[in-house]
Amino acid sequence: MRNRFDSQLENLNNSLIEMGGLVEQAISNAYSALISQDAKQAEKNIKFDVVINEKEREIEGLCMKLLLQQQPVAKDLRLISAVLKMITDLERIGDHAQDISEIVLFLSSQQYIKKLEHISRMAQITAKMVTDSIDAFVKRDIMLAQRVCDTDDTVDDLFVTVKNELISLINENVKNGEQAMDFLMVAKYFERIGDHAVNVGEWVIFSITGKHKEFD
Repeated sequence: MRNRFDSQLENLNNSLIEMGGLVEQAISNAYSALISQDAKQAEKNIKFDVVINEKEREIEGLCMKLLLQQQPVAKDLRLISAVLKMITDLERIGDHAQDISEIVLFLSSQQYIKKLEHISRMAQITAKMVTDSIDAFVKRDIMLAQRVCDTDDTVDDLFVTVKNELISLINENVKNGEQAMDFLMVAKYFERIGDHAVNVGEWVIFSITGKHKEFD
């Protein structure tokens, strides 16, 4: 019985890794479309969110099957409960990648009012946070999960930098206002992706220690 349970847990782990990979791909595609102003890639990424949602439902089904058929206790129950929480955050990350892609569609025919170096940095950092949070779960690595949580301060600082730059551009020329607000929303979506990656890291720690700590 335990061998079967362990096999099902491994299947759950693999499915979570797959969902993490899909989410990472969605972030990368959204960022790439933003930088290249590629409307077609943005459209594809919007539709790609369906794949992420389907994977979430698949994993949710696996978790419910384990809960109902195996009646796990203690450590195993924590792990399954944490996965249910994590896939919710991963699904929300996919939603934000879709949101960014929708803004890219609107901006695809416009000349950008600024270089996107800080937004680019946010995209790179948040994508790595997602990757590391999943790796932390698979490897049962509390320190890696902690580093994901700690990295959120860097993302928050970059968001403030982007916001201040955009305010300056609006002050220089009010005509910059509409596009500046679009870029501010893009930055906010990346900032939220970072927040959700932190949530995943926190649930990883919970699955190992049984303690859920929210990081400042």
